[in-house]
Amino acid sequence: MKKTAIAAMLIMTMGLSACSSQKTEETTTAETSATTVEATETSETTEATTEATTAETTPKPTPTPTPLPEPPEGCVVPEGYQFVWSDEFDGDELNTDNWFVELHRPKWVNNELQEYINSDEVIFVEDGELVIQPLKNEDENGNVTYSSGRINTYQKAAFKYGYMEARIKTPAGKGFLPAFWMLPTMGDYGGWPISGEIDIMEVEGGVEDKAYGTIHYGNPHDQNQGCYTLSSGKFSSDYHVFACEWLPGKITYYVDGEEYFSTSDWYCKSVSEKEFPAPFDTPFYIILNVAVGGDWPGDPDEDLVFDEKVQMRVDYVRVYQRETYDDIEVVKPTPRPVELSEPDSTGNYVTGDWHFYEMEGGIGKADIKDEIKIETTDPGTKDYALQLTNESFSLEEGKTYVFSFDAKADEAREMIAAITGPDHDYIRYLGDEKISLGTDYQTYEFEFTMKSTDPNARVEFNVGATNSKATITIKNVRVALK
Repeated sequence: MKKTAIAAMLIMTMGLSACSSQKTEETTTAETSATTVEATETSETTEATTEATTAETTPKPTPTPTPLPEPPEGCVVPEGYQFVWSDEFDGDELNTDNWFVELHRPKWVNNELQEYINSDEVIFVEDGELVIQPLKNEDENGNVTYSSGRINTYQKAAFKYGYMEARIKTPAGKGFLPAFWMLPTMGDYGGWPISGEIDIMEVEGGVEDKAYGTIHYGNPHDQNQGCYTLSSGKFSSDYHVFACEWLPGKITYYVDGEEYFSTSDWYCKSVSEKEFPAPFDTPFYIILNVAVGGDWPGDPDEDLVFDEKVQMRVDYVRVYQRETYDDIEVVKPTPRPVELSEPDSTGNYVTGDWHFYEMEGGIGKADIKDEIKIETTDPGTKDYALQLTNESFSLEEGKTYVFSFDAKADEAREMIAAITGPDHDYIRYLGDEKISLGTDYQTYEFEFTMKSTDPNARVEFNVGATNSKATITIKNVRVALK
């Protein structure tokens, strides 16, 4: 299928501090030598000057270019590119010349449940593939924890522009978020997300027919995202090639060679605006990991078996680059065309599918029909530990909307309602509104005016972190123009 050892040519950044120190030392030595020369005979000074002049006129040899490595067997190099680096995972263990294993505590980011550990139980190589195997751990008292793996090429291989691809099979089961992505080596423009992030592949466990390609940037946080949906099957059932072509001023995403998203619309703000294409104009390194739980996929089901089906298997990671990028004209970004959804025949913009999430220890279920019943087993530790959403409808700048719904509970209790923008760091267009529910249906109604257009807004009902487990019933949810 493949499998030949590859010599890697790394495109690395180099710090200037060592050069500066050396420069200072050389200057001091030169000044000392000059004082000594003043005390020598004139003939010696003349001889030294002649030697210096001769050295200046001697042509310097042209440096020999570093040869490119040979592509692995069966590798198809994209047109206009050269193969520069790969890991084919041919050996018996992870190649530490290429990868660094990260260690992080649970809930380090995104409220994820896993601890990232360095163990051959969660990160190993077999049959010519990298395997990241999430594990569920239970102690004698029944306490459950999770562990998983995260590796990166930081200070081992970094790339400024290129075509990056990996052949991957993702985990099966709710609660996983496998990722193939990149972060900046130096963070020249500031902390996350100001210096950028390139997500080449993310697949939400439980919704395994969809793959996402995303860039993160801005201050405050903003993102551009595309989604590829398989016509049949799941990304957890077979291998697929996920790729990203990163050019100055343009980033394009592919699945199995098919382009599905391209973006040239981003910005870089810290104290002041940085010139486009910043922040995506510095070297980035590669990351592979499998997250468990957290804000996006929610927690794994209690009865999920952590066997080989939950593994992320990586056949290879390859990088290609053009010989030069100097010939690419970088123009200032133009606003992306915005496709706005239309309301239904009654004027209601809430026309998408409902989703129910369990996070932060929340355990419950939602029976989604005309009346939506939410049952709570454990309310968890955050208000969003149990969350009902309806997503991907459009709201336009300057327009005023009315958000309304009918709701009740089996006994008096509270919940939170909101209208949010998940693509814009979950900004609250309305909310969070605390709702006091009684045992009879009551209509709740709120007005809000949009300060910017969002084609991907969503309704949120958050019913976690309360003292009540009473069942909630919601119906007639509407967002309509005033």
